[in-house]
Amino acid sequence: MSSSEGGSRPKVLLLGDIEHARSSWEAISEIAEVLTPKSTNRADFLQEASSGAFDGCVAAYRTFDSFEVTGKVDAELLQAMPRSLRFICHNGAGYDQVDVQACTAHNIRVSNTPTAVDDATADMGIFLLLGALRNVAVGMSSLRAGEWRGKTLPALGHDPRGKVLGILGMGGIGRNMAKKALAFGMRIRYHNRARLDPGVEKEMDAEYVDFDTLLAESDVLSLNLPLNPKTRHIISRNEFRKTKPGIVIVNTARGAVIDEAALVEALESGQVSSAGLDVYENEPEIHPGLLANPRVLLVPHMGTFTVETETKMEEWAISNVRMAVEAGCLRSIVPEQRGMDV
Repeated sequence: MSSSEGGSRPKVLLLGDIEHARSSWEAISEIAEVLTPKSTNRADFLQEASSGAFDGCVAAYRTFDSFEVTGKVDAELLQAMPRSLRFICHNGAGYDQVDVQACTAHNIRVSNTPTAVDDATADMGIFLLLGALRNVAVGMSSLRAGEWRGKTLPALGHDPRGKVLGILGMGGIGRNMAKKALAFGMRIRYHNRARLDPGVEKEMDAEYVDFDTLLAESDVLSLNLPLNPKTRHIISRNEFRKTKPGIVIVNTARGAVIDEAALVEALESGQVSSAGLDVYENEPEIHPGLLANPRVLLVPHMGTFTVETETKMEEWAISNVRMAVEAGCLRSIVPEQRGMDV
C-alpha cells in the first residue's frame, strides 16, 4: 500500500459528492482516511489547504462541480496542497479544469474516466445531429408558443441518409458516434491528430481526410475532441469560411473548441444552417445570439446525464483512487502523462 508522509495511514481528499457509487466509495474508507474540505469558495479552500488541513493526502477525487469550491486545479492551488499529494482522480472524460502541465511539474499524476462516457455522449450527439438536420428546434419553439408549427412554416429538414458526417476527434466518443451514424446511412469521414489503424477504419467504414477537406466536404460536422490550448477555437471564422454552405454543426465536446461569436455570425449568414449544442464556451452562460436563433437546438450540458453513465463514471474514478492508494499508480492516466505512471 502507498502511504502518506511519515508512514501513517494514507488519506484521500474528496472534492465533490458521490451520488451513485456509494458502496464503492465506502470501500475506500477501509483502506484510507477520507477528508472533505469545509470551504465553499476558492479563497477559503486555498487558505484551508495552506493550513495543513489536508496533510497526508495521497490522492484527491474530484468532480466537475467541485470547480465551484476549488476553481481550476492550477499551479497556485497545487502550491497550497500538501507535498504528500501524488494523484488527482478526475470524474469525467474531459479534464480541462485541471492544468496537467502544472500537475506534472509538481509530480502529480492525473486520471480521467475514458470510455465510461462514450455511449451516452454519442447518443446525445446523434440526438442533436438528427434534431439539427430535421430543424426540429424551430417547430418545438413554435409549439410551446402556442403557434403549432409557427405563423410561417419552418424550412424543411434533411434526412441523414447519404450525408457526410465529418468527425473532428476520433477518440472513444467519436468512434462510438461513427458506428451509430452508420445505422442511419451516413458516410463517415474524420480528422484526428493520429490516423486510426486501417482495420478500425474498415470496421467503421470511415475515411481519414485532412482538416480542410473535412471542413469542405462534411454535411454535418461533429466536434469530439478535448479542450486544450491547441484546440481552443479550432473552429472559428476562418474555418467556417471553408465549410460547405449550409453545414450543420454538432458539439458535445467542450464549448470553447468553437468560437461562439463566429458560430453566431455563420448561423446568421446561412453558412451554417443549424446547430445542435450540448456545451458552451462560458457555461452556464450562453451567447445571446445562440439563444435568439430558433435554428439552434440547445441542451444544457446533459451528454452524460443518465443514471447508468454517472454511476460508471463514479466507479471508474473511484477505481483510480483505489489503485493510487494501494499500488501507487492509476488505471487511466491522462495521455499527456503517459510514461509517468510506471
